[in-house]
Amino acid sequence: RNQPHLLFVGIHNSVIALDTRDGAEVWRTKLGGMTFVNVYWDGEELFASAKGEVASLDPRTGQLHWRNKLKGLGTGLVTLATTRAPSSQSGQNVAAEALRQAAAAAVAAS
Repeated sequence: RNQPHLLFVGIHNSVIALDTRDGAEVWRTKLGGMTFVNVYWDGEELFASAKGEVASLDPRTGQLHWRNKLKGLGTGLVTLATTRAPSSQSGQNVAAEALRQAAAAAVAAS
């Protein structure tokens, strides 16, 4: 089977990774909070926000790396951006290929 490309979906307290070829679910991580979940992939890392919190997730497995409750800022919607900029298009392709390989391994293991 060819390596999957992933689509990250934020919905109803969760982040879900879908295989773009067939829509099959690769992984799901529950964040808690509220229905709206903002998801941001910067080419290397996957971030999500819900109910005034920000989290970093492993894009291959959905495992939570860290969570920041942004204390004192309320529970409103959060927007995300990073300062990371790919040095070249080939750098993007290398990162994307590494993610596809990891996702293929996750699909094969499930």
